[in-house]
Amino acid sequence: MLKKPSRQQWITLLWVSGFIVCALLVALIAAVVVVSEQLPELDEITHYQPRQPLEIVTREGIELAQFGPERRRFLPVGEFPDVLKNALIATEDADFRNHSGISVKGIARAAVSNLFHHHRQGASTITQQVARNFFLSRKQTWSRKFSEALLALKIERHLSKDQILELYMNQIYLGQHAYGFEAASLTYFGKPSRQLTAAEAAMLAGLPKNPGGADPTDHFEKAKARQLVVLMRMHETGVLNDADYEAAKKQPLKITGHWAPPVSAEYLAEMVRQQVVQRFGEAAYSQGLKVTTSLVSSDQAAAQAAVRKGVIDFDRRQAYRGPEDNEDLPDSDADIDTAAAAALHDHPDDDDLRVAVVTHANPKEVVAILASGETLRLTGDALRGSGVQAALRPKAPGDLAITRGAIIRVMRTAGDPSYKSEWRLTQWPDVEGALVSLDSNSGQVRALVGGFDFSHSQFNHVTSAWRQPGSSFKPFIYSAALEHGIQPATQIMDAPISIDDSLTGGRHWDPKDDDEPLMGPISLRSALAKSKNLVSIRVVQNLGTSVVKNWAAQFGLSPEKQPDNLTLSLGAGSVTPMQQARAYAAFANGGFGVTPRFIEKITDAQGKVLFEAPKLPDTPPEDARIIPARNAFVMASLLNEVARSGTAAKAQSALKRPDLYGKTGTTNDAVDTWFAGFQPRITTVVWMGRDDNTSLGGREFGATLALPIWIDYMRSALKDVPVTTMPNPPGVQDVQGDWLYDEFVGGGYISYLGMEPGNPPSVMVAGAPREAASQAAIDATPMAPTSPNATILQPAPPAPPAQAAKPRPTPSSPSDDPFSRLAPALR
Repeated sequence: MLKKPSRQQWITLLWVSGFIVCALLVALIAAVVVVSEQLPELDEITHYQPRQPLEIVTREGIELAQFGPERRRFLPVGEFPDVLKNALIATEDADFRNHSGISVKGIARAAVSNLFHHHRQGASTITQQVARNFFLSRKQTWSRKFSEALLALKIERHLSKDQILELYMNQIYLGQHAYGFEAASLTYFGKPSRQLTAAEAAMLAGLPKNPGGADPTDHFEKAKARQLVVLMRMHETGVLNDADYEAAKKQPLKITGHWAPPVSAEYLAEMVRQQVVQRFGEAAYSQGLKVTTSLVSSDQAAAQAAVRKGVIDFDRRQAYRGPEDNEDLPDSDADIDTAAAAALHDHPDDDDLRVAVVTHANPKEVVAILASGETLRLTGDALRGSGVQAALRPKAPGDLAITRGAIIRVMRTAGDPSYKSEWRLTQWPDVEGALVSLDSNSGQVRALVGGFDFSHSQFNHVTSAWRQPGSSFKPFIYSAALEHGIQPATQIMDAPISIDDSLTGGRHWDPKDDDEPLMGPISLRSALAKSKNLVSIRVVQNLGTSVVKNWAAQFGLSPEKQPDNLTLSLGAGSVTPMQQARAYAAFANGGFGVTPRFIEKITDAQGKVLFEAPKLPDTPPEDARIIPARNAFVMASLLNEVARSGTAAKAQSALKRPDLYGKTGTTNDAVDTWFAGFQPRITTVVWMGRDDNTSLGGREFGATLALPIWIDYMRSALKDVPVTTMPNPPGVQDVQGDWLYDEFVGGGYISYLGMEPGNPPSVMVAGAPREAASQAAIDATPMAPTSPNATILQPAPPAPPAQAAKPRPTPSSPSDDPFSRLAPALR
């Protein structure tokens, strides 16, 4: 039997216990003092400078892209919606508004859960989480917990509750490279947090506990389970009433899975990124720099839509090339949805050309599952298209066959009256397109699309693709010709010609026009409208290739990229779409050179301006002029004729406005197709072709491929823009229905070119007897062995004696005399 402790023993026990408690208190106080002295200063949060990515926006401020390791969108706490703040507090720290940094209730609740329910539950308040996220590691140690608690108390003494909540909601990592709740809202739901519903807010509020393992993109079921817990807490704390709680639990959630800007401009965003990083270094990715570009959001959206539509429309005319890939699917459909999701995991989806995996296929029906999980049944006209039925035959070649496991593309037919089905089978295009649009006067880039899809190819065709311009180069030839005595009314021979190899760089050449009848003598105006190749050759023969190359260089076209032989006449050199846009802008703005620019302003995270492009004058200075005003005006009138009655007549007829100008371009075998054109305020160039330089087809031209894209874009860009009439400048007159330089009103310009065989071609000056170019002389053209009715041209013979010509006005100075630069045959 145990002996009952004596009174003295109780007193001793109390003394010992008291001593231990006092020692513990002293130790605790000492620890608090020591650790408190070691706590970091709070400058990082009292002067919060979040790591913010490089942000790129349109001229209206609409976001285009973000670059940086942390995708964050800082938002003051007052701009977060109450439903999100309440969901977060209800879940993470219900006593947040009342405690002083640590929660005794939370600690007790966690202790009970850890001891009796055998699963770990945290007791960290929102303030403690702020302390941990900014200053401490995530190691589960007593020393870290102790420091965290002390730091939380210190934070509460220096910051208000709203300031603490603001830090928490902007700093915390929430998966998918999203930091802060505004970035998470854009990432998972594709919209700002102010538009979140209670169900969506609850989904986000559940992320802090396990952002990597329960984000709704990759782990939707876990995220959904966590969301239901958050909704329950919102209901228990009175944030949601019974009706709202039940409705939130049932609301379907559409997860976008990634942040997508409202306007797609990946190619220009990459151009901006490269320039900013070159200037500011790697720090540009975390300092919150904001770059305002010159892009017009509506124009950019229209350009993106036009290019994609044009490329897809072209590909619809092509034969089916087979599935993109083939994946192994189980023989049974018991768990086909899971198998389909796995099969599609490595195949990027697209907003227009949706990726799908085939589960069943025969000549009458294809069953496929989309990445979203939706099952499609394609029948009837959904399987229409060249080569599709061949791919569905039982013995179709392996690379063409559509069988179980085939990765295909499908597209909605909405708005297409030629289809009865909702979806149709399609394919990813093997052709590229590009568009660039400039303000004609300033050179500011309004829209830029560097390719069909940036995720598939980052190669920027606008700035880096050197392609043959074809007939879109002819305006620069004709512009040079105006300064050398050839005028719009000049008659030039459209007749067969055979070029000796010494004039073409070593190969005999019999140039011709595409399916166009020969017209004999034709005016320069009509020749450009109808894109007559043989006329352009004769003009370049008269001028000389060096004259044309040097003149084109004034427009910004690289002379080293242009050939030194007569193939220059048909645009056999190389240009980029950006160069073409810059060059055509000079015709639109009255003859001034422009420098394309796309960065207007750069500011830091506090809004301080670090760079601002110079303000451009309303009227360009004369030292920016690259061609005479009258040259630009006459060329504009010629290009207007192209868009009115020539190869681009569809432009004015489709848009129903007369102030459109431009030139089509198609190279041999339709490898490159172009339309370069403008309305006086906006210059736009479109190109389409293949990266491997193969033909687009014998029936394709700039007018069938590039021009429709240009029209679709300009229809939007010119909405509400009034019709503009270009005023005629000094130095040019309307004579008998066409424009003529002042000095040629009394004669003296080249009235006929190439009426007789020879190299350079024969020249007749206005005022000389017309009989000199008699039909008999034309009929006497010798026959060519390789081409009937062709004129054999040999290297230029010595210049013949100067022809008699009607006296012309004396120029004011030698440099003003256009005849001082004429070809030797005329001089």
